[in-house]
Amino acid sequence: MRLVFAGTPEFARTALAAVHAAGHDIALVMTQPDRPAGRGMKLQASAVKQYAIEHQLPLIQPASLRLDGKHAADALQAQQTIADSGAQAMVVVAYGLLLPDWTLHSVPLGCLNIHASLLPRWRGAAPIQRAIEAGDKETGVCIMHMDAGLDTGPVLMRESLAIADTDTSTHLHHKLAVLGARLIVDTLGSFSQLNAQVQSTEGVTYAAKILKEEALIDWRQPASVLSQRIRAFDPFPGAHTVLNQQTLKVWSASALTDYTHATPGTVLRLHADALDVACGQGVLRIHQLQKPGGKRISAAEFLHSQPVTVGWVLGEACH
Repeated sequence: MRLVFAGTPEFARTALAAVHAAGHDIALVMTQPDRPAGRGMKLQASAVKQYAIEHQLPLIQPASLRLDGKHAADALQAQQTIADSGAQAMVVVAYGLLLPDWTLHSVPLGCLNIHASLLPRWRGAAPIQRAIEAGDKETGVCIMHMDAGLDTGPVLMRESLAIADTDTSTHLHHKLAVLGARLIVDTLGSFSQLNAQVQSTEGVTYAAKILKEEALIDWRQPASVLSQRIRAFDPFPGAHTVLNQQTLKVWSASALTDYTHATPGTVLRLHADALDVACGQGVLRIHQLQKPGGKRISAAEFLHSQPVTVGWVLGEACH
């Protein structure tokens, strides 16, 4: 099939590589403009752009696809380039820009989207993180025929995947990227034989974009909830608390069902390789942390370098 591919991060690159390797003709790649990143804030190409350049695929980077506004010229050029490409369909994977109505009708067979959830659960921007945060036991990938709604289009193919108790967003992202790449190749290979299934109106949930302020640990919550949030917010934005007016990121922790009357956030016990902290319900055992400006270290390394006293309350000034 002759395709336009629209995507930006590594998740999308995995799909682009699979579609390309399967022999489909990539007539055009669209990705977001280069963005400043890293400590030097130098402009960096997206993962999809890097793949396109490596394999000499036609590439455009419009700042917007809206035909009005300050980037209307970019959108008009993109519209013409897509029309000139002769593509039959568009594959859209974590593109990151709003697709206006004209794009949905810009190719004869429409736009196919890889969505990392079992729709209609977790429509929206952060389905991987929200599934872990909610304590879901499974998630998956849907290949959706896009319409004008937010992830509301009919589903052409779906496959579920178990969420392990140790899965972070990083781990689950990789698993779902591989699954999504395989499913989009299968979908394109059998497109004419597939019957799209309209999404159910029951069980709809929305995966709102992850905000930095969500990552502050509220020790009044149950330990089980906090352990899920810590895994969900790895790598971004990183769950964090405060000790002696310094921000500490917590990267790995497990929930214990121990009962305690202690104030939430109180350090209850110090182990050779962990520290136990009281929560609103249960106890959180912390295994990995990060100091400001430092790297991730084990709790053992942290306790060796940082004096901590039983009775201190995380989130407060402890002296």
